[in-house]
Amino acid sequence: MSEIQEVPKEETNTVTVPSKRKQYRLAKQEERQTKHVKIAEDESAESKSLPKKRYYRQRAHSNPFSDHKLDYPTSPESMDWSKLYPDFGNGDKPVTIADIGCGYGGLLVSLAERFPERKILGMEIRVQVTEYVEERIRALRESHSEIGKFNNCAVIRANSMKFLPNFFKRSQLDKMFFCFPDPHFKQRKHKARIITNTLISEYAYVLKEGGILYTITDVLDLHEWMKKHLDEHPLFERLTPEQEANDECVDIMTNATEEGKKVSRNKGSKYIACYTRLPNPTI
Repeated sequence: MSEIQEVPKEETNTVTVPSKRKQYRLAKQEERQTKHVKIAEDESAESKSLPKKRYYRQRAHSNPFSDHKLDYPTSPESMDWSKLYPDFGNGDKPVTIADIGCGYGGLLVSLAERFPERKILGMEIRVQVTEYVEERIRALRESHSEIGKFNNCAVIRANSMKFLPNFFKRSQLDKMFFCFPDPHFKQRKHKARIITNTLISEYAYVLKEGGILYTITDVLDLHEWMKKHLDEHPLFERLTPEQEANDECVDIMTNATEEGKKVSRNKGSKYIACYTRLPNPTI
């Protein structure tokens, strides 16, 4: 019998065409990768040198009545500001703007850019958050060393509710900011709020006549609380809506803080109330 020879099959080049859904998914994936590469290329040397916030995370609440083992001056005269502002002026300029509870420093650095001739201090009680702001300012100073930018701002770990007069002289400040403070929702915790009758009197002591106290929050109850206590205090008077609308610091405060940006992303509300320091009454 003759052998049956197998006829080789003709080779064909087949191409598997992905489904439309898969094509769309691959296109989107390529688009995202391209976008990420572009963002990475567009990053400035300044942003690359900034500290990463994820390494400085800390719980939002800190007990202001506990002993945090803080170092603080016995009086404003004994405070050595040169350590915080080593390359700004000749050291004789006092701090005139204070960001109380400065958080991660968004408002602090924005104010430093807007008021380059003024000394601005952020005060924060949380350890790791303070360390983050310190590193942020250090990185900004290094990246702008040729023009001396950001040498006018600094941060210090401090309990403003207990030791504010230890840092500032009478009538030293002309602007104080209280941005998105801890609301302390529970009634038994209201005494820990940053705006109370007693504390407002301390703020009036360190704030000069005509100075402005700024508040902003996304919690309506806290907003009403702060308004009530400031309205009742004889040394403060609220700015008119027109004055608040025309104050550039209100715009900076509304948009510069990390918490404010978060509220904007979540389409939340921001409640603002600003008060001017009235002259001391004649006795």
